[in-house]
Amino acid sequence: MTPFSSLGLCSELQNQLIQLGYRHETPIQLSAIPLILEGHDIIAQAQTGTGKTAAFALPILHRLKDIEPTEQYHSIKALVLTPTRELAIQVGDKMLSYAEPLGTRVTAIYGGVRFDNQLRKMKRGADVLVATPGRLLDMLGQNKLSLNTLEVLVLDEADRMLDLGFADDLRQLMQYMPKKRQTLLFSATYDENIQLLAQKFLINPHQINVSSGQSTASKVMQRAFAVDSSDKSDILSYLIRECRWSQTLVFTRTKKRADLVTDYLLNEGVTAVALHGDKSQRERNEALKRFSHRDVEVLVATDVAARGLDIENLPQVINYDLPNQPEAYVHRIGRTGRAGKKGLAISLVSPEEKRFLLAIAGLIKQELPLEAVPIVEQGKLPVDRKKLSSKTKSKPSASAIGKKKPKTVNSPKKQKSTQASGSEPSPKDKAGRRSLFG
Repeated sequence: MTPFSSLGLCSELQNQLIQLGYRHETPIQLSAIPLILEGHDIIAQAQTGTGKTAAFALPILHRLKDIEPTEQYHSIKALVLTPTRELAIQVGDKMLSYAEPLGTRVTAIYGGVRFDNQLRKMKRGADVLVATPGRLLDMLGQNKLSLNTLEVLVLDEADRMLDLGFADDLRQLMQYMPKKRQTLLFSATYDENIQLLAQKFLINPHQINVSSGQSTASKVMQRAFAVDSSDKSDILSYLIRECRWSQTLVFTRTKKRADLVTDYLLNEGVTAVALHGDKSQRERNEALKRFSHRDVEVLVATDVAARGLDIENLPQVINYDLPNQPEAYVHRIGRTGRAGKKGLAISLVSPEEKRFLLAIAGLIKQELPLEAVPIVEQGKLPVDRKKLSSKTKSKPSASAIGKKKPKTVNSPKKQKSTQASGSEPSPKDKAGRRSLFG
């Protein structure tokens, strides 16, 4: 029996999955694919790295398998909306790989690149369109494409779309779509806002939950080190150098800090590159390529870039700054420990970030005790956790770190209190959510 043969997928897709190295179905695929093939709307809560892209891509491609390959215009039958361009590229590439034996036309459009170039991509249309909300609205507003023939809509990582303030864009996009359609909502977290979104756009959906509450990946070891803000760069460099990590993803809260941390690491002799929204699409693609190929040791990214990253066997993630929205923590550490593999997630927690840590622990229903930064010996991080006490030093001594005193020349400045002003959504986020739910 071949992988996925029990799910009713066509033989072309089954054989292609074997060629791509798929060996067995994941829980989200086993739960979602039969329901999608039957035509139901679904709400699926699944963490990143669980195989959710295949969970919606395979039944959609099976549904469209009878469309004859043609040089004529392809009217859009399926639309996948993603929160970021990186995720749009990733989903588009995966769907193309699945669709190869079927000849299904898959196209991705997104912001950050020239509008006319994307128009040329859509000249012959697409059976499946993967898009970010903003770029799709631009094309629809200029009558460059139509969604009148749409049969299936996928909201991929819907929680992140709301976090980024796309609620109003989603409301506008629905006006261009047929009311009679199948809608599939995938989200790593499930809260009141996702429930309201589902009530607005889905019809009698089946709910799938392959995780427990807002849990994080079970294979990821999570640790929280107590540090002062001014020491974060030194400790980050220390961990990377002494643990001999060759591929580490580091998250910062702002674009400026991503650049500062990158410059600091380069000054320390650690190869690093930054990834954030101010970078051009070419620069972002190049940064991802260099990191994926291990040409650089560290990728320093903001949350906007987090959702599109799919680095095979990424060993560890470091939260240089804790996110002020606890849901973002789940998405960040979901970059490691994917597809059942082990991973490590370390958070550098300053005194002003302790409230963020408590909010995260409450969301994932898991204790995250603060530890003193351990001494790394023989390239290994001690497994035993040393909980922080009033007598425990929060970091290794300067001699252990290998410096007489911390360098501060290129180190990011200590956070101002306004930078960690609480866990409330941004004004744009709140305005967008009011327009959808109010």
